[in-house]
Amino acid sequence: MSTVTDSLLKVSNLAIEFDTDEGQVRAVDDISFSVQAGQTLGIVGESGCGKSVTALSLMRLLPQPMGQIVSGSIEFEGKNLAQASIKEMEKIRGARIGMVFQEPMTALNPVKTIGKQLIESLLLHTKMSADKAIQAAVAMLDRVGIPSPDIRIAEYPHQLSGGMRQRVVIAMALICRPSLLIADEPTTALDVTVQAQILELLKELQDEMGMSVMLITHDLGVIAETCESVVVMYAGKVAETGTVYDIFDKPYHPYTRGLLNSIPRLDSPSKSVLNTIEGMVPGLLDLPSGCRFQNRCPHADETCTARAPTLDARSATHEVSCHHWLNLAPHKVS
Repeated sequence: MSTVTDSLLKVSNLAIEFDTDEGQVRAVDDISFSVQAGQTLGIVGESGCGKSVTALSLMRLLPQPMGQIVSGSIEFEGKNLAQASIKEMEKIRGARIGMVFQEPMTALNPVKTIGKQLIESLLLHTKMSADKAIQAAVAMLDRVGIPSPDIRIAEYPHQLSGGMRQRVVIAMALICRPSLLIADEPTTALDVTVQAQILELLKELQDEMGMSVMLITHDLGVIAETCESVVVMYAGKVAETGTVYDIFDKPYHPYTRGLLNSIPRLDSPSKSVLNTIEGMVPGLLDLPSGCRFQNRCPHADETCTARAPTLDARSATHEVSCHHWLNLAPHKVS
């Protein structure tokens, strides 16, 4: 996808491999995308497509020594994080890039108070005194909607509800006012009401701080409500990428169409029938030849099995990785 000069984050041709007992596994293969200043990029796809691995690689938190970035670059504020030293990354994590991890219920240390975990980043990345850091932590807890923050700051994670723990995790990620927030499934395991509150909170904080957000989710409804740009991933590759209007109004890739058509609709003539994508996501050690989606695609032919497609530009903002997208009429989700 074409990028503009105000890209805060630019990932180019990133490939990530893991050393396993069965051999070398490429979990992310030659993916590229950018996050613009002040905007939200959504990354969506089924479980195992490489979303979380991509997020961890940006923070250089891949499990060691098994996980390695084998090629590509991660340009953030003029620095290639793929080649940054451990000391350089320690200055960036929490300060310039905040992250809400995929399992918010277990992201907090159970033997430390909320306050101790909150002020850790402030003491590490700023010159605040302990007293000032505690004041800032109480203010941030109040900002994310924690009632009686001056009392909660002395409590332990098990004393908080799931929604409140999620708010604490968000507060930890934002307390140093980073320029980029990576939110990996930030509403997992939360009920619908709390999920809506958390998403609204993230949007308010983004507007207030002027930060960019990279939102990783499997929920297309969340993507539609919160994002300006979307990357659709499948089996470690980018299937389609574009603005939220490109993806939802004119999806070209059969996989993107399948995801959108699988969303239940109240106005559907067949409310009792739930559309599905036939077949299973292939294992990374047993990928099909050619296009990775060809064993599930209704349009697959000999070309799809013979060679892998490349990302082709449908417009200045919209790219599709499919051999037959030119022959497929723009698709309006049914």
